[in-house]
Order: sequence, then structure tokens, then C-alpha cells
Amino acid sequence: GKKMLAELVKKGIKLKYRRSYLGLIWTMLEPLLTMIVLTIVFGQLLGKGDRLYPVYILCGRLIYSCFSSSTKIAMRSIRANQAMIKKVYVPKYLYPLSSCIYNYILFLLSLIVLAVVSVVLGVPLTWHVIEAVIPLTILFILSIGAGMVLSTVCVFFRDMEYLWDVVLMLVMYCSAIFYKISSMGQGLILIKLNPLYGIISNFRAVLLEGHSMFNSYSYGVSNLKLFAYSGTCSVVLLIFGIYVFKKNQDKFILHI
Repeated sequence: GKKMLAELVKKGIKLKYRRSYLGLIWTMLEPLLTMIVLTIVFGQLLGKGDRLYPVYILCGRLIYSCFSSSTKIAMRSIRANQAMIKKVYVPKYLYPLSSCIYNYILFLLSLIVLAVVSVVLGVPLTWHVIEAVIPLTILFILSIGAGMVLSTVCVFFRDMEYLWDVVLMLVMYCSAIFYKISSMGQGLILIKLNPLYGIISNFRAVLLEGHSMFNSYSYGVSNLKLFAYSGTCSVVLLIFGIYVFKKNQDKFILHI
């Protein structure tokens, strides 16, 4: 199982950059270019006088991109590997799991960009940055949980791909990637209900604000509450995802 998983992860990374000249460099360039564009567009409107605004954007953008690409590729993973599934016996959960793992590895590489930008712009780093491991672990669990559910649903209901794009758009706008939550009025409840916002907020608290996640507030919301909520959502989704996947995996062969 482990060997097979490692092979699938390697294959995923290779396939992602098969036709790309820049290859892995693009993992670094893409978030950097997005950050520059968003800073130019929203900097004057929403980030006035905040020299760390580009880091604020980059934190949200990288975490959202990791979740978005992991779930999209995991969702299609059973369908994409249908030839292999029909020929060889491989535990089927390895397909969505490997999709999430290789996207997460690429995400960890892109954190190098965040580190460089943080140093260049003079983010006052504190030892609380070690706590970043916690929201990043929750992100990984959330991605796998969602990936398991989506890969199952997508086998029986192909239109899920289009629906998920719409959901991801909603998730993106409710993740406070380029605006500060203090500028929100009525939409606040949607943002608080989004576990990805909790992950992003906790990550920003330890990196950008130099606070501990366990006794600080981000724009009036307790980071500890956000951590408890996003952590609970992720674990519940993972358990639910594994259950749904296991219950339906034997029927996959009839539908792909």
C-alpha cells in the first residue's frame, strides 16, 4: 500500500507539470504573481497603509489554492484512473488520498515564497510561528475528508464537478483572502461558518500578527474558537468521507 501510494504521488506531481517548461518553478511563481495582481487591484481599496498587505493576501491565497486543487483532483481521481481500477486491484482510497498528498507537497513548497516575501517585507516573526503546524495539519485533514466525499459522489453524479466549482467560488469569497473581516457587514455569518476561514485566520495570527492561536482575537473573533470549529469540521468530514467511500467503493466499477 505504502509503495503504491508513493508511486501515485510521484506520478501526480509529474503529470501536473508534464507540459510545463517552468515545472516546479511555477509552484513558486503562480502565487507570487497572483499576490502582485491582487495587491495592485485591492491594495488601494482595502489595504491602505498596510505594508504587510501582500503577506495577508498570500496566506489566504495559498491555503485556499491548496484546498481547491486538492479537492478538484481528488474528486476526479476515481474516474481518471478507471482503466487501472478495472485491470489491477489497488485499494481505491489510494487514488483520492494520493491526489491530496501531492497537492499538499506542492503547497508546502510554495510556502518558501511566503517565507521569502515575509522576510523581505519585514514581518516581525515570533516563536508562535511554530503553531502554524496546527492550522496546516487541519487543512490537510479537511482536504482529504472533502476529497473522499467528492470522489465518491462524482462517480455516481458527474455534474458534481460543475457544482463544486460554484461551491469553491463561494468558499473563496467567504475566506477573507483579500479583504479584512472588519469591513464586512451582513456576510459575517457565512465567513464564520467556513472552516477554511478559521484555518486561514489561525495561520495569519501566528505568522503575521505574532500572536498565539490560543489566546488571541482576529477582528473580534477568538482564534481558539476558530481552531476548535475548523478542527472539529475537518475531523468529522474525514470520518464521514471514509465511511461514505468505504460503503460505496464496491459499486464504483459499475458506474465508471
